[in-house]
Amino acid sequence: MTIALPPSAMKVQQAAHDLGLAVSVREMLQSTRTAEEAAAACGCAVAQIVKSLVFEGRETGKPYLLLVSGRNRVNEKGVAATIGEALRRPDADKVRTLTSFAIGGIPPFGHATKLDTFIDEDLLAHDVVWAAAGTPFAIFSVDPKALRDALGAPVIRMV
Repeated sequence: MTIALPPSAMKVQQAAHDLGLAVSVREMLQSTRTAEEAAAACGCAVAQIVKSLVFEGRETGKPYLLLVSGRNRVNEKGVAATIGEALRRPDADKVRTLTSFAIGGIPPFGHATKLDTFIDEDLLAHDVVWAAAGTPFAIFSVDPKALRDALGAPVIRMV
């Protein structure tokens, strides 16, 4: 059964195309809001889920997007040392303003605001990873190296 894509997922599909990524956004019947739910829906390991986490610089307010393996928790001090600025988590309203997506459906691209993006080195250990596609039910698979290259995202250690 094919489920029609909602507008936000179609926006992600178009953004992927614009980046030269040949992905196919899928709307799932079950939630993909958390890494665990997404892994269950996709039949993959939690480590293969891309968590798109928005942070901002504590002093500058500059937005950052961290693409993190679903099994990892961000070591904020370590990441801050790498990017050169202490971090804080913005509230859900600010995240929606920056990305145009709600938490639980934030994709790695296609945002309302340009976000400096960094990718977790652990994601590159996989041939395929799965990322949110604009809603808590939409997801797509992608080669993590192709994602890194399309975004020009530096690879960093997140844990």
